Amino acid sequence: LYFHHYLANRFISLMFNLLYNQTLTDIECCYKMFTREVKDRLRLTCDDFGCEIQLSAQIARARRLRIYEVGISYYGRTYDEGKKIGWRHGMK
Repeated sequence: LYFHHYLANRFISLMFNLLYNQTLTDIECCYKMFTREVKDRLRLTCDDFGCEIQLSAQIARARRLRIYEVGISYYGRTYDEGKKIGWRHGMK
């Protein structure tokens, strides 16, 4: 993980936590698991990496739903290996 990506991710996670009263450590993780009932309640309008925030925000706002984190191992790709996300994705 590049240092500037790490800082941006920490900032985005901090802003999300402040706005939605959460304690998530990595909002841009991409690994999400939920029941079909929850999936059917979601109304996503995005088709890019912005879905991470939109999905998490809808779940955080929903009544009787709670977000839990589970640790994972992650080894980020370099741009040479095919990393496709840049700083512009975090600003959407």
